Amino acid sequence: MQNHSPLPILIHDQARVYGGRVALRYRDYDAECWKDISWQTFSANVRRLACAMLALGVREQENMAVFSQNKPEVLYTDFAAYAIRAVTIPLYATNSEMQVKYIVSDAGIRYIFVGEQVQYDIAFRVLTHGSFLEKLIIFDPKVNRNPEDTTSIYLHELLADEAHDAYLDEVQRRTAAVQETDLANILYTSGTTGLSKGVMLTHGMYSAAIAAHEGLLPLTDKDVILDFLPFTHVFERAWAYLCLATGCTMAINLCPADVLRSLREVHPTCMCAVPRFWEKVYAAVMQTMDEGGQLRRSAIEDALRVGHEYNVEYLMKGRRPPLGLRMQYALCDSTVISVLKKRLGLERANFFPTAGSAIPPQVEDFVHSVGLTMVAGYGLTESTATVSLDRVGQPISVGSVGRVLPGVELRFGENNEVLLRGKTITSGYYRKAEVTELSIDADGWFHTGDAGYMKDGELFLTDRIKDLFKTSNGKYIAPQLIESKLCVDKYIDQIVVVAEQRKFVSALVIPQYDMLAAVAREHGVDCATREELCSNERVIHFMMYRIDTLQQEFASYEQVKKIILLPEPLSLAKGELTDTLKVKRRVLYQRYKEQIDRMYEEE
Repeated sequence: MQNHSPLPILIHDQARVYGGRVALRYRDYDAECWKDISWQTFSANVRRLACAMLALGVREQENMAVFSQNKPEVLYTDFAAYAIRAVTIPLYATNSEMQVKYIVSDAGIRYIFVGEQVQYDIAFRVLTHGSFLEKLIIFDPKVNRNPEDTTSIYLHELLADEAHDAYLDEVQRRTAAVQETDLANILYTSGTTGLSKGVMLTHGMYSAAIAAHEGLLPLTDKDVILDFLPFTHVFERAWAYLCLATGCTMAINLCPADVLRSLREVHPTCMCAVPRFWEKVYAAVMQTMDEGGQLRRSAIEDALRVGHEYNVEYLMKGRRPPLGLRMQYALCDSTVISVLKKRLGLERANFFPTAGSAIPPQVEDFVHSVGLTMVAGYGLTESTATVSLDRVGQPISVGSVGRVLPGVELRFGENNEVLLRGKTITSGYYRKAEVTELSIDADGWFHTGDAGYMKDGELFLTDRIKDLFKTSNGKYIAPQLIESKLCVDKYIDQIVVVAEQRKFVSALVIPQYDMLAAVAREHGVDCATREELCSNERVIHFMMYRIDTLQQEFASYEQVKKIILLPEPLSLAKGELTDTLKVKRRVLYQRYKEQIDRMYEEE
């Protein structure tokens, strides 16, 4: 067992072990190349910034915000804050001015570290409109400061001031004084149902989470990690800390849209992702099959069939494949599967943690069939990420979310609700005692709102209790279960179920516009715009037919009876998605209320 250092000294201890070895990598967009940061440089920047924070007057357990996309500077700021017993509150780079203002007020924030121009502009407006804010510290030197801005400072200026070295003794004193009960972060939830709540995470919770993963994952200091999800998300944050504690090299993807390019350039061995990423990969491979002619389709179908038998039916169940199957798989791997993985930049793949929402079984089966080790898991912000995960080397079932982490107590409450207790579970929400009392009972059990069951040591989730819909006929519908089943269709990009207090289940469908338009033209339906495409009766009938083929296993009352094709994709800008890309159902239902009502009136 490896004893990992606590967060305030983690980077410095690793620098003594690894010295000049690469700790972090990032793409320099001006030079069009990846640049390396050694453990020594990482440690030195953290130490300098910790001193600079003291020079600014940051108090012990004071809240500071980090409003940025993924950058090395985000990690410098976090670990510098931990060293001086300060608290960081990460904001999503896409947060609106209203969201920033709310969090600044709720947490009493004086200092915000901002990433690029868009975050600076929003934060400066919050500062000038009257708030707790006193100063902005800017990561990107290319940010143009407002002419009226007389207080902000660039991070490189802060780090270059040698006068701050005088605070080094005080940094060391504070580091030595850090307690496990000290707050490390306050992570504000994405707020799908109302105002965000600040989840309190302590140093002890992170230490317990890192220790609990020891020996469960084949992670070593030889692994190269691509950080793709925002560090604001507890999944990426806790994963990044585990990787740093293990001594991995972390390549930070600065722009989410560039992830496929980064994969091909970095060739990572590991990357945590949400199911949506793998759905896109699955859709791309299915499209390759359709566009490549019968010979390519047959080759890929055969490879996936053999891969399923080899990986899913044998290896995942802890069984040794027979010699004939091993030979078949070796041939498929060398001729088809390895080509698919190389195109994605995944030819060095070790394993890929996946969580955040329900994984469509067809997608999970596909990922395993091509020989990629998807480690499915379940967790929440309130549990410092992981509650359960697949164990490499133990039987794994498609559809499960793995085995419960050591040290996490789990039991089932009313309606099979998952209840949690343990060292990695939050003590509550920041300055929200009433909400905390509703979520954590008198015996210390945190009520997740998720329903599930255990089978052969694995946890299976059935639905989100708070998201259960009740039709006007009194039947309960689990929308996520239906959506995860239907979204694997190649013509569907996203689908949102409508059922609450309605006579039957319907859905809002965001199609794969280009593919749908192409098949429409093949059948003599030529639509000049997306609006024409999505309102065409023949197109709607075609989509409804495909949905019907996928939902035959559902009870009649669970099946989607009618659909509306939306001519525009869902977006953050329109408030239809949270910062973690979860659908804001209430916003959609309100926005398309007229069309939804008309659909039920016609019935």
